[in-house]
Amino acid sequence: MNKSERLKQRMLELARNLWWTWHPEALDVWRSIDAGLWRESRHSPVVFMKRLGKERLEEACKDPSLCIRIHRVFSDLDRYMESASTWGCLHAGPLRARPVTYFCAEFGIHESLPLYSGGLGVLAGDHLKSASDLGIPMVGVSLFYREGYFRQRLSEAGEQISDYELFDPEDLPLVRVKDRDGNPLTIDLPIQGDRVQIGAWTAALGRVPLFFLDMEKAFREMGIQELGRRLYGGDEAVRLSQEIILGIGGMKLLLSLGIKPGVIHLNEGHCAFAPLEYARHLTEEHGISFDSALKQAGSRTLFTTHTSVPAGHDRFASSLIDRMLWQYRGSLGLGHEEFMDLGRVYPGNADDPFCMTVLALKTASKSNAVSSIHGKVSREMWRDLWPDRSPQQIPIGHITNGINVLGWLAPSMKQLFHQYFPPDWESRIGEENTWLHIYSIPDEELWNVIVFLKTRQFKFLPGAPHRAHPKASLSDPRALTIGFARRFAGYKRACLLLDDPVRLWRLLSDSDRPVQIAFSGKAHPRDDIGKALVRKVYQFVTEPRIAGKAVFIEDYDINVCRHLVQGIDLWLNTPRQGYEACGTSGMKVALNGGLNLSILDGWWPEGYTGNNGFAIRGSRNENNGIRDERDREAVFEALEKEVIPLYYKQDEDGVPRDWVRRIKQAMCTLGWRFSSDRMVKDYTDHCYRPAAGISTCEMNIPFV
Repeated sequence: MNKSERLKQRMLELARNLWWTWHPEALDVWRSIDAGLWRESRHSPVVFMKRLGKERLEEACKDPSLCIRIHRVFSDLDRYMESASTWGCLHAGPLRARPVTYFCAEFGIHESLPLYSGGLGVLAGDHLKSASDLGIPMVGVSLFYREGYFRQRLSEAGEQISDYELFDPEDLPLVRVKDRDGNPLTIDLPIQGDRVQIGAWTAALGRVPLFFLDMEKAFREMGIQELGRRLYGGDEAVRLSQEIILGIGGMKLLLSLGIKPGVIHLNEGHCAFAPLEYARHLTEEHGISFDSALKQAGSRTLFTTHTSVPAGHDRFASSLIDRMLWQYRGSLGLGHEEFMDLGRVYPGNADDPFCMTVLALKTASKSNAVSSIHGKVSREMWRDLWPDRSPQQIPIGHITNGINVLGWLAPSMKQLFHQYFPPDWESRIGEENTWLHIYSIPDEELWNVIVFLKTRQFKFLPGAPHRAHPKASLSDPRALTIGFARRFAGYKRACLLLDDPVRLWRLLSDSDRPVQIAFSGKAHPRDDIGKALVRKVYQFVTEPRIAGKAVFIEDYDINVCRHLVQGIDLWLNTPRQGYEACGTSGMKVALNGGLNLSILDGWWPEGYTGNNGFAIRGSRNENNGIRDERDREAVFEALEKEVIPLYYKQDEDGVPRDWVRRIKQAMCTLGWRFSSDRMVKDYTDHCYRPAAGISTCEMNIPFV
């Protein structure tokens, strides 16, 4: 094997371990070899290596500096995989025998693995990345959607068009799961009275394996092949079928591979059937009753709920549950009404549908929301499950979400941290003291990096794929740039400022203190209200007078998000109070030198200190029209009287010292506290260890 062949082999190994997705120096390897091919392959190393010509690879082997960088990346990965000195080795060692099994309907790892729709998936991806970094024994379980989530394209009138493309698993960083004989592993599953077969693929996220259940054959046998290929697509029967495969099929897969769960972590209700299957397994293995088995399975189960909106909780009619699961519930020894009661808020009420969230809440020994305020909302939302308790006694705690710092931190900001932070800062991201070193960075240096990141983003915008308006862009990297990018749902109010066009135009047209706005986001294909918001924003940014002052970037994904959060001055978040479970995009902005202007909802009440961003109290009026009017006035007031004056209060060197001081406060107070390292440590200490039965002390103190 010659030098270029050895290099190709190692690079294929690197492509198959998604560790590179949160280590920018590894990403730069492919970009450095052929930047054009890297773009054409949509940042997919697997596709890149397939298309990379032999001559170009041989040229790379002759570049000494490139070879040094490549081998440094290989050495870093080898050292990472072999390291035994992790936080998890000290605090979660017993989980090696029986790991945490983390179930979620979607995982957002990187844009080259497009099996996610938004925040839930990205949060799940960051969870696994930090589990790998910390050395927490964990296994991920999800579904393989051959068409994924839709790609967004806008018509000339601003109508959202949903495009789907069929993925070839061979073009993704996946490996087919095989049985002991080397054949593709298949799992038999009872759905609609038939036995269907599912396969599986696996990906490596550093030290953590992630399994994707392949539904293609099952849905072909059921006659719903096309709809079954899509994330959150199809009707209720398709949705229920996917959730049966995820929960029941996922647990069957793990057990067939000899993986016995120490903890069953249900990330949202889609996967709530998993502990039922584990209980069924226990009845067969130990000959115990289903009730006893379910209690044992439940003692190992943790449930995390992510939504404050009632429509976000899946509910299925009794007739559909009976049609799809009659054979399976028979294997549990349950009648139809007994099975239905597992998912009913009101047992015995024939009109009450089967709710996946209710099943999870009833089964799990611990349940949590994803922010403090979301915990309060969830306890109120589900209080009827515990009619004899006050809202404060409802057993739903909270662990606030966090983000994978290394994955979202801009490389140039990371280089700046290397200059002023301790050498081991990357392994101490979740520690408060690490971030105190932000104050040692001179204002000028931090500001120069921020301006560089904005300039880089402005170069990205004209070349962004599927952009809505060919000539649309932002014109001034030094102007105050506001970002609004997220799912376009009614309660998130993307058009809050647009509903006062005169006042907004006054801000955008101010030549002395210019303001510009970047929008991005998708509406669910069946959400007509959300699609109307997309259309309204598009029509606004394409007005001739708005040219250079506002832009809408199509096809919001991890790549677009990465560029936006790494090059924005102010992140705008305007949900109706009480509707935002957490939100994590603002956390990513704070890492990269941006500030938040947000309604005090979700994570922001825990993060806001008074001098690390800007806050809007948020109206609680029951009339949405009045509430929107009051909140819109409050946002404009904050922009006009606080944000804009502070940003443009610049010294003779063009540095806004007071603004930079607030940025440092944001980095110092938010960087560690809202990292996924801190989040995963919280889950380990308060949930995983107790659920796995490896705690050495129990004080009966509810976790928060």
